[in-house]
Amino acid sequence: METLIDLFKEAARKFKNNIYLWEKQNGKYSGTTYGSVEKEVHKVAAAFIANGINKGDRIALLSEGRNNWIISELGILYAGGCCVPLSVRLQKEEIKFRLEHSGCRMAIISGLYFTKFDDIWDRLPGLEKIIVFDIPENLSQRIVSFELFKKDGELFFANNNQLIEERINTITSDDLANISYTSGTTADPKGIMLSHGNYVTNVKQALSLMNIPEYYRTLAILPWDHSFAHTTCLYCFMAMGASVGAPQSGKTMVESLKNIPVNIKELKPHLMMSVPAISKNFRKNIESGIAQKGKIISGLFKFALKIAYLYNGLGNNKGKNLRILLLPLNALFEKILFRKVREGLGGDMKFFIGGGALLDTELQRFFYAIGIPVCQGYGLSEASPVISSNSLANIKFGTSGRIVKFLDLKIVGDHNNELAPGIPGEIVIMGGNVMKGYWNNPRATEDVIRDGWLYTGDMGYIDNDGYLVVLGRFKSLLIGNDGEKYSPEGIEEAIVSNCRFIDQIILYNNQSPYTVGLIIPDISNIRQQLQKEKVTIGTPESVLTSLKLIKTELDQWYGKGKYAGDFPERWLPTAISILPEGFTQHNHCLNSSLKLVRPKIYEYFSRQIEFLYTPEGRVIENDVNQNNLVKWFN
Repeated sequence: METLIDLFKEAARKFKNNIYLWEKQNGKYSGTTYGSVEKEVHKVAAAFIANGINKGDRIALLSEGRNNWIISELGILYAGGCCVPLSVRLQKEEIKFRLEHSGCRMAIISGLYFTKFDDIWDRLPGLEKIIVFDIPENLSQRIVSFELFKKDGELFFANNNQLIEERINTITSDDLANISYTSGTTADPKGIMLSHGNYVTNVKQALSLMNIPEYYRTLAILPWDHSFAHTTCLYCFMAMGASVGAPQSGKTMVESLKNIPVNIKELKPHLMMSVPAISKNFRKNIESGIAQKGKIISGLFKFALKIAYLYNGLGNNKGKNLRILLLPLNALFEKILFRKVREGLGGDMKFFIGGGALLDTELQRFFYAIGIPVCQGYGLSEASPVISSNSLANIKFGTSGRIVKFLDLKIVGDHNNELAPGIPGEIVIMGGNVMKGYWNNPRATEDVIRDGWLYTGDMGYIDNDGYLVVLGRFKSLLIGNDGEKYSPEGIEEAIVSNCRFIDQIILYNNQSPYTVGLIIPDISNIRQQLQKEKVTIGTPESVLTSLKLIKTELDQWYGKGKYAGDFPERWLPTAISILPEGFTQHNHCLNSSLKLVRPKIYEYFSRQIEFLYTPEGRVIENDVNQNNLVKWFN
């Protein structure tokens, strides 16, 4: 198989009657087979060809996850086109930039996001047609209904099916399948060019680490334009004849998120893709449900976790040596507690595959204990994206797993010299999954691809067991006043995961005498604690008590604290600032993928950072922190 078309045609032949797509209709999930999807794809492809789409033309796709998402993308590919998937979180001007930069001739959009095109299509003369899901009839020559578009394609295909096949036969592994845009955290976003061969190679690579039986179902809760969901859900499941469910969309993002727990119980997935924020949410829901059952069950659950943590070790040494003595007790808790916990996640869930960012080891221990491991992996869009992953057969907490097969990876130092295992450096890869480059940006391409090697910009090392350990982005590194460098991301993850009263923290040190922290307080948990201690909210006493709660949590990493020794103290925050507002897209501290943008955060809160390097700023009870906490309470 050389192209995504080959991949899907083979799946439709081998698994014709298997369900490929699940979508909630009329209050319940119904499935669409591979054979039925293939017929719909032919209609869409024929419609594009009938409307003058030529090989290599770009067509944008903006929609929530649904059957028509993958049907549309495959239709674009069958017509020889290149899909430009767009995030539903993009603002109008961000959409305009991507459509203009990629030269899209057409766009397929969901009716839910139709208004995002209100003010921009008149400024995009090259955009010939907008095809919209969920509108019953054509609104104009330029704005057409997806259903009517498909009907035109069905008629064209009936009379010109040979023409469709001829177009398909011209498509090679080197042809573009996608232009996937970066988030544009420091400059204009770059268009990552991924070929058919890139995707097919990465599917084979990902499947070299784990098997997906054809009866498996997944609920694809990550945005479908997200490279991680795109490859590991839509295409890996396709290659194995397994099925993909779309989460039920709400009228708002919050409503959609509330649907996910319900959808999990309805679809009963065997495997799901996750990112740390979602994993944390699942854990909170589980622990909240346990707490509601009373102190006895809650206490038993905590004890069961402690036993499971000891028995499981780091995952790869589960039950070894003296740990074997804990097997009977661990098995008992599995039977009376953990199995029932899993029922809240549908009952059939085997494991998660984690990606997107560093995952706190404590979170990995928790899910492994309850019998649904989070197999953390590593990748980036420029690599299509999978590079490594833990699996059920090979799992080690605190790592990003084993390297996929059919890929060369090395760790290099400052002078491009290859480093030995255990020594951190830049992660560099070579393989058929490496992008062709950035669309119309040869300079940026040359910066990251040299002699066929992709320089990821990520810091990591290979440990003595052959697992990849990712430390963070080089651009995110803290730099001490002596030039020593350290990644802050593991510290930040650990603090947020283990501190009830801290919602977010960003560390800063740019050749400074000490490290400082920018904190978003978890006001909900702080309020609950103040009420528990019978402190009136909004009074000076409540503000000082809140600051003391935060300081006490941070003190756990110092001296003889619970987590002392986990990280070098020089990289822990000596001074902290309670910020007056959160990190949002509005203040440019979050990008369209809702990832933190460090340079923007440092720039936006530069006055707070400067203040932290004064004698007054080092005292947590300073007036600035007190005033900002009052704002959060209000």
